[in-house]
Amino acid sequence: MTRPLRLLAFALLSAALIAPPLLTPAQAAPDSTPSPPPSSDSKSGKKKDRQSEQRFQDGYRAAYATIYDRADYAAGIDQLKALGRDDNASVATLIGYSYRKLGDYKLAQAYYERALKTDPNHVRTWQYYGLWQVEQGHRERAQYHLDRIAALCGNTACEEYKSLAEAIGSGAGGSY
Repeated sequence: MTRPLRLLAFALLSAALIAPPLLTPAQAAPDSTPSPPPSSDSKSGKKKDRQSEQRFQDGYRAAYATIYDRADYAAGIDQLKALGRDDNASVATLIGYSYRKLGDYKLAQAYYERALKTDPNHVRTWQYYGLWQVEQGHRERAQYHLDRIAALCGNTACEEYKSLAEAIGSGAGGSY
């Protein structure tokens, strides 16, 4: 990559990181198609391996169906870990969700925190981690998560906000 292109790429990335998120309720829907993780091979200048990315997307969708459609959380965790991309916020969040559903709250927390470290603006992670907080009896911490969701969504109408607000109000973790 030539120097001017590198500078342009850096400037665009910097602007994207500084700009406020433009999330809408539609963008905050369940992430059955996660954003791909950053390429670890950025120095070589190679184009993304499209077949590899398609395998990742297909594997993620299969794990998503295993977890949400069949409620087979252990198998879903295995499928997600086999992808080798638990540094992706969507993947880490879904692993955390599955561990939470299995009652392993420490591992759920670890994966939620991993997801937020990767993407601090991942609305679904804030929702699920907030539900985890409710289940642990930490309503004040859950409220922080709710406020964060409102800021990211730009309103209180997104599904993640409604779900967590309902759980905080009832004191239960809800179905999510």
